[in-house]
Amino acid sequence: MAVSSAAGAAARRLGLCRTCALLAAAALCAQLLLALHFLSLTPPAEPGAPRPPLAPLPEPQDAGVSAARAPDAPSDDEDTRLGAKSLSRTALHLPDLDFSPGCKLRAKEAVSAVHRATTQTCKSHIINITCALQRGDFYPETLPDLCPRNKHLPRQSLGCFRDKKNFRLLSGYYANYKETNEPNLCVNMCLQGGFPYAGVQYSTECFCGETHPPSASKLADTSCNMKCPGNSRHLCGGYFTMNVYQTGIAKFTPQTAVVTTEETTTPVRIVFLLTLNGRALRQVRRLINVLYDVKHYFFIHIDARQDYLYRELLPLEKEFKNIKLARKRFATIWGGASLLEMLLNSMKDLLSFDWKWDFVINLSESDFPVKSIEKLEEFLSANKGRNFVKSHGREVQRFIQKQGLDKTFVECDAHMWRIGDRKLPWGLQIDGGSDWVALDRKFVKYVTMAQDSLVSGLLIVFKHTLLPAESFFHTVLRNSKFCETYVDNNLHVTNWKRKLGCKCQYKHVVDWCGCSPNDFRLDDWPRLQATEQRQLFFARKFEPIINQAIILRVEQWVRGIDQEQLVNIDGYWQSTYHYVDQSPPSDDSLITIASSITRLNAKTLHEEGCILKPGSVKEITSYHFADTFKGSLIQHEAHINSFNRVTVETWFKYQHFLQINRSSKYLDRLKVLAVSTDYDQKEQVFRNLVRVMGPFSEPSLMYHFVPGAEEASSSNMTFLWLDPAGYIADVSDAYIDEGNVINFIKPNFKVPLLPGVWTVKMLDGKSLIAVTKFLISPLQFVSGSEISQQETGVLHGGSATGYKDYASVTKPFKPYLLSETDKKAARLKSDANAKRSGPDLKEWIDSLAVQFYSVLGTCVTSDNDKNLKCGKVSIAPCHTTTWSSLAPDPKTFEGKMKQTVAKKEYFNYDIK
Repeated sequence: MAVSSAAGAAARRLGLCRTCALLAAAALCAQLLLALHFLSLTPPAEPGAPRPPLAPLPEPQDAGVSAARAPDAPSDDEDTRLGAKSLSRTALHLPDLDFSPGCKLRAKEAVSAVHRATTQTCKSHIINITCALQRGDFYPETLPDLCPRNKHLPRQSLGCFRDKKNFRLLSGYYANYKETNEPNLCVNMCLQGGFPYAGVQYSTECFCGETHPPSASKLADTSCNMKCPGNSRHLCGGYFTMNVYQTGIAKFTPQTAVVTTEETTTPVRIVFLLTLNGRALRQVRRLINVLYDVKHYFFIHIDARQDYLYRELLPLEKEFKNIKLARKRFATIWGGASLLEMLLNSMKDLLSFDWKWDFVINLSESDFPVKSIEKLEEFLSANKGRNFVKSHGREVQRFIQKQGLDKTFVECDAHMWRIGDRKLPWGLQIDGGSDWVALDRKFVKYVTMAQDSLVSGLLIVFKHTLLPAESFFHTVLRNSKFCETYVDNNLHVTNWKRKLGCKCQYKHVVDWCGCSPNDFRLDDWPRLQATEQRQLFFARKFEPIINQAIILRVEQWVRGIDQEQLVNIDGYWQSTYHYVDQSPPSDDSLITIASSITRLNAKTLHEEGCILKPGSVKEITSYHFADTFKGSLIQHEAHINSFNRVTVETWFKYQHFLQINRSSKYLDRLKVLAVSTDYDQKEQVFRNLVRVMGPFSEPSLMYHFVPGAEEASSSNMTFLWLDPAGYIADVSDAYIDEGNVINFIKPNFKVPLLPGVWTVKMLDGKSLIAVTKFLISPLQFVSGSEISQQETGVLHGGSATGYKDYASVTKPFKPYLLSETDKKAARLKSDANAKRSGPDLKEWIDSLAVQFYSVLGTCVTSDNDKNLKCGKVSIAPCHTTTWSSLAPDPKTFEGKMKQTVAKKEYFNYDIK
């Protein structure tokens, strides 16, 4: 059952790729149609009368906060974002449901979401929400504005005013509503944008502004005489005349943070709310170490699917009274409503503790301070009662569209499903930006415990909003009694590189395109240095497996520690597998290869007279040094010389296979041609560093050229993907030029993939440029258990019958392909291998693994410093090596020293 389910899931994922060409064409058509539609919204001017320029206002500088849709992302056309095939149905397919829908769904987005959802519970949830939306009783129609108005009255008419082409009465924002314009619509739109004034003009035009129109421009009411297309009973200005209204809010001005504090000010206490995911344990400890102070607190929420991190950090509770782990854990997804739910639930927990704190700052394992904890404490002590958030820095209506705030989303099946459009409640100022905030305790208590209609209504709205944590706190602040505590600064600098970070990389979990910041690297150091004189205390994102050198430099800068003499200061270790973990599910391919490596190592040691019998794999760790991946470390049980039961750690690394044609013009330009899985478009690396792949993997090919001479700067490339039997599994094309020197290609494969050695041949025209090979490993384990003989044929038989016929395309490349005779022989060999099981299967796996992986070292766990003698081999204790996961790590142990000192002071400090 597990095999069948995995195969089905993989097949569904691969099936989506087949529509790539269709999706691209649909996106282009949609963009053209939208452009034509936009142009049609502007009415023609009266004969002989010049019209004011209607170009959009210039976009503000990037505020350094996220955007839900990438600037170069596809349009919102449904065929582009959700897949044309999924939208071919316009009505529910009732036989797929085990319940009766409560209504007939009218929105095609909702129908599509129901069809794509995998569980009946999720399908039912989507239908129930959609039915409520269709009844019109789901969202509140209006919500109160509790921010002081300063005598501004909602929808109060100020009269008719003369406008000028070169000096607009209201210059904050402009929109043209050809069919729907009327005062209420314009007032609400301007109110959403935070503008105190709204004006309708020339029938279809709506303007917003921050300043009261001058009395000298006041005209008789009869000068505004054009009817509104959205409501003919109202007038919408005239030719350069405008009906002006108050929106009901005063001009909003964010607070300015105080720089210094008075000597009598009581120092604040801070809660660092750490929201963690992944397996970067050592980086988390490092973050806690650099922030630690006995009078501050740490509340740690770990994703419900991350057993390893939770298990390893839980002992901190017993060591430190100011550190707690959340017991109610959420499985959050990018952009999901669960993120906001997790934050609010964590804040409720903080209020229930006997901790006396003033501010809460949420951080992740990707954050790191750029100033000392003492400087942060001093700054916040001077700004008690203020709330620090970062606004989007864009025009609000554009922000609403980019973030999808005018759409309804439903989270279930670990996915955010778009189910239709919506109108935001009337009366709201909409704001948002970054979800990294620093909030005052009183405001936290208000948003988590208040029973007023504003908070309760916004909770309904944002429960069905994409990226709700990026807008909820901002919007509550702007519309509540706390509006005068808003500071437009979340104390963070974020490494936005939108060309790399906006690749719609989250479409597998959201029906939308998304952006994400990049990791800081050493080249970004000047930008971090520039934060010294600014009110910025944290930076993100940092990942030691991507670049640890920048973290070392920042830490030395912040803490003033001399790191040069510390052993292993450039080393970094991160767990990739632990046998105790129940979630996430183990990678059967990884355990298969790791077990094979332990057997191969035992064979090598046996040749030296050392009898080592390997046992089960306990843990696998990724090892990096000086920002270079050095391989993986396998901890496993073993018997040495038939009586010593020890734990052994084996160091191994993937041996990359690449042959470049010596006569190719790309000989000096092609630096990387490699195949693996989990390609990160943003960081341009494979996350699967160890390059382990199995029958249900989804390989991608990465190429990296360096710029060359003009005559060799661009070319059309063809990539032939050959399976172990020599059959063409796929043909890929790419155009290489100066703007496309690093990229990836994802082939169109059916699963299961045929185990064995695969080949990719890269050709330019009819010339062979390079060849790379990669391993699709047979599986020894399925769901952590030994594979049965019955399962081997299903898992290891491949899917050659599903290959497309590429004969006509590949005819020019025939010299680089196997002959029909050789292909037949290779196929027979693959068929025979597919039937292997037990010791025979292990022998096949080992014969493949030895071609791609090599053992670099072996050590044993031991409390003493003496080497273990085994035949002619002397095996060192792991803690005496520089590479073992048990080797000294000054970044961890130096931090523990700091914690030890802190513990001695701990009991003399009132930390209630």
